[in-house]
Amino acid sequence: MKKVLLFFLFLVFCVDFLSAKNQSDSQSEGAVVFMYHRFGESKYPSTNIRMEQFEKHLEYLSQNEYKVWTLSKIVRHIVEGREIPKKVVALTIDDAYKSIYTHAFARLREYKFPFTVFVNSSPIDNGSKSYMSWDEMREMQAFGAEFANHSKTHDYMLPKEGEDEQSWKKRIKDEIESAQKRLQEELGDATNENPKLFSYPFGEYTKQSAEFIQSLGYVGITQTSGVVDIDSDTKIVPRFPMAEAYADMSGFVLKLNALPLPIKEVSSKEDSLILSQNPPTLTLELKYPLKNLNCYLSNGEPLELEWASETKVFVRAKNRLEPPRDKYTCTAPSKDGRWHWYSHLWIIKSEGSTK
Repeated sequence: MKKVLLFFLFLVFCVDFLSAKNQSDSQSEGAVVFMYHRFGESKYPSTNIRMEQFEKHLEYLSQNEYKVWTLSKIVRHIVEGREIPKKVVALTIDDAYKSIYTHAFARLREYKFPFTVFVNSSPIDNGSKSYMSWDEMREMQAFGAEFANHSKTHDYMLPKEGEDEQSWKKRIKDEIESAQKRLQEELGDATNENPKLFSYPFGEYTKQSAEFIQSLGYVGITQTSGVVDIDSDTKIVPRFPMAEAYADMSGFVLKLNALPLPIKEVSSKEDSLILSQNPPTLTLELKYPLKNLNCYLSNGEPLELEWASETKVFVRAKNRLEPPRDKYTCTAPSKDGRWHWYSHLWIIKSEGSTK
């Protein structure tokens, strides 16, 4: 009888321990990274944010005591295995359009918020009026802005039709290293060095391209939504895109409060470039069971979920995905009313594609 009682107490201890561990895991918050492009340029609604929307974002961050960090600081914590404090946010901006300087900079400076701009260097060197100048970037740099690599010409990072591996790697290396050289010539030798950040043009990458860019010494930054935490893959760091249709305050606050989906392993046969199986199947192995997990396409269409166990699920669309790209987004509610969040990118190759 005594042995039975001891065994029972041991089981209770194990259940309590695992429950506490799961609760601790679910409370690992990570950091949320937002991505912007244009400011107050209404003729580009897919990449623009209205200034009243942006001002409300900044006001909310300030009033609710969020810690606004540069993206490089967040990535250093990941690389060094350091825990990211609660309520950490990064504001990133792709392409170095002129409206960053003319519209966004004054607001960011007013709140003393640092920010990260990903620069494709060619249009700036060519004096395009749609883009900032190096002088304007130097001015922003003095007030807490950091600048990172977005390639030379904003070319696709995927192999193009008829391009062999050697030619593809040479093109990508030139795109990245040329932009890095110009950043450091104009903004200082320490620019984008600790660590080296690279934002994928068009948000497109595959395992092959991500691994090659990592081999060049860069951390890969995506446009695929999700939360950055200590377990994030530094080849594909996620961000939440912010544009007019998705930048209202309810959507902003929802994503601001998002949590990492507790994923142990992600796998798929198609390696983010759909060639033989469409729709593709994504396999997620969770660290612990989650209730009410649901997954969707970018258009909101629900995905089919097939559970192999309490922690392993196969995710698949009902119909073929349409080019050029789509994603599976999976969310699950947490106990405190927030949402665990993960997205997986798919690149769909169409007939006659040059990519």
